[in-house]
Amino acid sequence: MEPVKVIARFADGKLVKGYTNDFFPNKPLFHIGMSPSDKGIEILVKDLKALFFVKDFEGDPKHRKQRSFIEGKVYQGRKVAVTFKDNEKVAGTVLGFDRNRPGFFVVPTDEEGNNLRVFIPIDATAEVKFL
Repeated sequence: MEPVKVIARFADGKLVKGYTNDFFPNKPLFHIGMSPSDKGIEILVKDLKALFFVKDFEGDPKHRKQRSFIEGKVYQGRKVAVTFKDNEKVAGTVLGFDRNRPGFFVVPTDEEGNNLRVFIPIDATAEVKFL
C-alpha cells in the first residue's frame, strides 16, 4: 500500500500529521510517520476522534467550507450528518455503515476542501443521522 497523507485528531484534542501505509478500518492500530518511508509512531484507533485523509497538511486557510449538500447534485452513497461527542459536526456520504464495526468512512460534502475522506470511530460519535 502506498503511503497516504493523514491527520489524526485524538479525542483529547491532540493532532498528529504524517503518512500511513498500514491503516485498515477493522484493525485496532496503525502507524503514522513523518515521511512516506518512516514507519513512525503507533496510533490506537480507540484514542481517535477521526482520521482525516488529506490533500496536504496545511489546507487553505482562505477556503470557506461547504457544510451542506448542494440542491439537485447527485451524490454517491447515503447522505449523513455526524455529530461527534464534542458537538462538532461533519456532513457527507457513506458507502457502508454498520454500527457493529469499529468505524466508518465519510466523504465530506466539500469537494474543494482539503479532506478527501474521514474515518470516524463509532465510539467518537454522539449521533449518526441519515438524511
